[in-house]
Amino acid sequence: MASTNPIVSVASNTSSGAAGGSVIDVSSLVSQLVSATQAPQEALISSKTQAVTAQISAVGTLKSALSTFQSSLSAINTPSSFNTLSATSSDPTAFTATADSGAVLGNYTVGITKLAQGQQLVSAAFTGGSSATVGTGSLQLTLGNTHFNVTIASSSDTVAGIAAAINGASGNPGIEASVVTGTDGAHLVLTSSLTGATNKIQVAETDGGTALSQITYSTGSANYREQTAAQDAVFTVSGVDFTSASNTVTDAVSGVTLDLLAPTTSDTTLSVSTDTSTVEQNINAFVTAYNTLQGSFSTLGNFNSTTNTAGPMMGDALLSGVHNQVRSALYSVVNTGSSTYNTLASIGITTNSDGTLSVNQATLSAALTSNFTAVSQLFSGTTGVATSLNSQIQAALTAGGSIDSRSKTLVQQENALTQQSDQLTKQMKDLTASLTEQYASLNTLLSSLQSTSSYLSQAFNNLPRVQGTPSA
Repeated sequence: MASTNPIVSVASNTSSGAAGGSVIDVSSLVSQLVSATQAPQEALISSKTQAVTAQISAVGTLKSALSTFQSSLSAINTPSSFNTLSATSSDPTAFTATADSGAVLGNYTVGITKLAQGQQLVSAAFTGGSSATVGTGSLQLTLGNTHFNVTIASSSDTVAGIAAAINGASGNPGIEASVVTGTDGAHLVLTSSLTGATNKIQVAETDGGTALSQITYSTGSANYREQTAAQDAVFTVSGVDFTSASNTVTDAVSGVTLDLLAPTTSDTTLSVSTDTSTVEQNINAFVTAYNTLQGSFSTLGNFNSTTNTAGPMMGDALLSGVHNQVRSALYSVVNTGSSTYNTLASIGITTNSDGTLSVNQATLSAALTSNFTAVSQLFSGTTGVATSLNSQIQAALTAGGSIDSRSKTLVQQENALTQQSDQLTKQMKDLTASLTEQYASLNTLLSSLQSTSSYLSQAFNNLPRVQGTPSA
C-alpha cells in the first residue's frame, strides 16, 4: 500500500520535486523542523518585546504628565510669581491702568486736562469732486521729523488718486489721506496717526513747478483748514504736572501704564493693590493640573475592576515612589510664619477619596485677604508646596534621575531583544541551509538505494526458473 506521509513517500522517478525518484520532500521537512525550533524562541522574544514596549510607553506617559504638571507650578513656585499687582481707576471712563511687578502699592490722584491728539488738515474744496484733476509732479510730506516723497503721475493726478498715492507711499510714518465730498466739492483730508504737539504735517512741492501748489501746506497756509491741532496730553498725578505725546503713559508712575481716555472735571483715583484674583486663578489652575496628574497616576498604576485589567505600571516602584513624593509635598506643613495658614487644607484645598483635590473658594479667598504673605510662603517659600514639587519633579526628570534612568534601561532592553531577534533569524537561516544540505544528501542516497532495489528486483525476476522433476 502506498505511503500517505506528505514528506516521506515512495515516489516514482517522475514525482514532482523528487529528482531521481527521491522519497523525501526536503523543502517541506526542513521548513517544519526549522519552524518547530524557531516558534517557541520567537514567541518568547515577542512577548518580552511587547512587555518592554508597553513599559517604555508607560514611562513616557508618566514623564509627559509630570512635565505638564511642572509647567503649572511656574505661576506659584517663586515669591515673584505672587508679586501680582492690579491697578484700578475710580473712573474707567477717564483712564484705565495696568501694573507690573515694578509697581508700588498705593493710591494716587489723577487729573486730566487735555488728551494727546493727532493733527488733521482739511483742504479747500475741489468742485469737480474726487475725480477732479489737480496736477502732476513731486511732493515731500513731513510728519514731525520724518519725511517721505510721493510722485504724482498722470494716472494719479486726481484728488482721489493723490490720496491713494500718499497712503501707498514708501516710508509714510503715519499720514492717512482720505477724500470727503460735500456740497461744495471734494476735500483732501490729511490725518496724523501719531499724536503729540511735535507731530505736525507739512506738504511741499519738490518738482520746481506749481501744478500741485493747491495741496501744499505749512503752518498758517490757506490751502487747508486745521480741523484738529496736534497736541500733547496734559495731566497731573498726585499734584505733579505731566505732558505726554501719547495717551498711553508709562513713565508717570513706576510700574504702572496709564491709558488716558477723557478729560476730568475732578480728581480721580488710581489704586495699586495686590491682585488676589489672579493669584487665586493660578492656585485653581494648580489644583486642576494636579488632578490631571492624579488621573495619570491612576491610569498607570491602578486595577480597573470594570475591564479587569491592570495599569501598565501597577506595583511599579518607580511610579509609587514618584507618587509618594508628590503626596508628601502636598500634605506637608510649611513654615509660613502663620500658625493658621500653613497647609493646603488650611486655605481650603482638600483631598477627595479618589486622590484628587478640591478647592473651597470662600476659604481660599479669605486666606488671601487675611494673610496674603502666608499663602505666598505656603506655595513659594523655601520649603513651600510648589517649590518642593518643582524640585522633586526636576530631580526625577533630569539626566540621571529616576525616570531618565528607567527610560534608558528599557531602551537598552528593547535593543537587546532586537539583537536577539536578529540573531535568531540568522541562526534559523543557517539551520535551514544545514538541514537542506543534510536531507538533500539523504535524498540522494535513498534515491540511489531505490534504484538499486529496483534493479535487483528486475534481475531476480529475469533469472531462469528451475523446473521441478515430475513424480514417478
